[in-house]
Amino acid sequence: MNILSKTLITAAAFATVATTAFSQSAWEIKSGMAYMYGGPGKMSSMAMAATPKNHDAMMKNAKKVPDNTVFFMNNGQLYSASGMLDPTGNFYIP
Repeated sequence: MNILSKTLITAAAFATVATTAFSQSAWEIKSGMAYMYGGPGKMSSMAMAATPKNHDAMMKNAKKVPDNTVFFMNNGQLYSASGMLDPTGNFYIP
């Protein structure tokens, strides 16, 4: 799975649960799927075209998400911050 796929999946997962309590369970990241955040309340997913041309096009602008990145919603906008959440949902920088 390419880096952009992982980035989109991670962002989608965090955006989807941004208003719920912190969860200890892991999300299943499926190879070949793309998850897109289209704005407040607009999440979608679909199978990606599995061609080298498509992969190259996505990787051209892809950026690796650093370890310990937290995604969250604030006033209808998706944000990320370097750090972690403890089991009670409190943010901290390791």
